Amino acid sequence: MKIIEADRLKALPPYLFAEIDRKKADLAAKGVDIISLGVGDPDLPTPPHIVERLKEASQNPVNHRYPSYEGMPSFRKSAADWCRKRFGVDLDQGTEVVSLIGSKEGIAHLPLAFVNPGDVVLCPDPAYPVYEIGTLFAGGETHIMPLKEENGFLPDLDAIPGDILPRAKLMFLNYPNNPTSACTTLDFFQRVVDFARDNGIIVCHDAAYTEVYYDDEAPVSFLQAQGAMEVGVEFHSLSKTYNMTGWRIGFAYGNSDVVAGLGRIKTNIDSGIFQAVQEAGIEALTGSQEPVAELRKTYQGRRDLACESLTGMGFTCLVPKATFYMWVNTPEGVGSADFVSRVLTETGVVLTPGNGFGQHGEGYFRISLTVDEERLAEALSRMERLQW
Repeated sequence: MKIIEADRLKALPPYLFAEIDRKKADLAAKGVDIISLGVGDPDLPTPPHIVERLKEASQNPVNHRYPSYEGMPSFRKSAADWCRKRFGVDLDQGTEVVSLIGSKEGIAHLPLAFVNPGDVVLCPDPAYPVYEIGTLFAGGETHIMPLKEENGFLPDLDAIPGDILPRAKLMFLNYPNNPTSACTTLDFFQRVVDFARDNGIIVCHDAAYTEVYYDDEAPVSFLQAQGAMEVGVEFHSLSKTYNMTGWRIGFAYGNSDVVAGLGRIKTNIDSGIFQAVQEAGIEALTGSQEPVAELRKTYQGRRDLACESLTGMGFTCLVPKATFYMWVNTPEGVGSADFVSRVLTETGVVLTPGNGFGQHGEGYFRISLTVDEERLAEALSRMERLQW
C-alpha cells in the first residue's frame, strides 16, 4: 500500500538544515572535532534548587496522575506573581494564565483556535519557523513582515497592504528577537496595540528571551503597553531563563478570551504538564534568581569575546543587548548557505544560515553562544583562519 501524506505536510517548507546535518555526520564519522554554535540550547545545567524540587515532587503519588490542561493553580499563581514582580502586570491566574508544554507548543497551537482557512497571519521574517508552520497547520495564509536592519529589525506596520488587513487575524512578534537579537521599546509596543485594536488583530508576543539581557537593560513586556490586555497575549518559557529546555514548561498570559481559546485547543490535544515539573517550575519562578543573574554574566562574557573576535575578522557585528545569539553579516557576495557550508566543511564549526529563518535572513548567519568560552574561542580561532 502506498502511504500518501496529507497536503499540510507536503506544504511544509523544505528542511534547509538537512545538508548541514548530513555534512556534520560525515565529518564526525571521519573524526573531525565538531563545535556546534547552531542550536539555541543552553549548555549549563538547571540550577540545583530546581532539580531538588523535582526530585522531591516526583516521589509524591499525587503527582503521578493526570494533571489538568490549564496547569496547577499554584503554578499559574507563581507565573502571575512573577509577571507582576517583573513587569508590573496584574493577571487573574484563573482566567488570564494557562500553562504550556514549553512556549513552542502554545505558539504552534494558537492559530488552531483563531484562524480559519483563508485567514491571514502576520509573521515577521526572519523569524522562529513555528509562527509560519502553526499558521500552515491551521489552514491560514502567512503575510510576511520584513525585519530589516535599517529599521532596527522592527516590522513596518504602515507597509502592510490595505487588502491584507481585513483578512488578518493574528500577528506574531518576538522581542528580544530570535534570530537577530534585536530589542524594542514600550513606544513600539504601544503602536502595535493601537494598530491591532484598529484592525481587529490578535497580537501574540513571544517573550522567551526577556531574561537573557545585558548591561542591566531589562527588556519590556508587550503587556506593559496601555490596552495590550485587550488585544493579545504573551508567551514565556522557563527554558532559556532557567536552563530548562528539556523540561518543557512555559505559560501564556494576557487577554482572557485568547487564553480560553488556546486552553480549549489544549484540553482536546494534550493532558498537561507532569505536576512534579510544575512544582519545579514554581521553585524556579519563586526561588532565588541569583542563578539567572549569573547566567547573564556568563553569556555577556561570551558575547564580548565573540564580538571582539568577529570584528577583528572584518565581520559587521551588531552587539546584542539581549538573547544568546549573534546575528552577523556574511562576507560580501557570499550567500548564507554557502558561507555556513564552507565554515563547517573546513573548520568543523556549525553555524546557522540566516535564510533558514526566512528570505529576509539571507546575507546573515547566526551564532549561538551556548558553548563555554574555551570552546567558543576555539571555534572563532578556526573561523579566523579562513580567507574570503
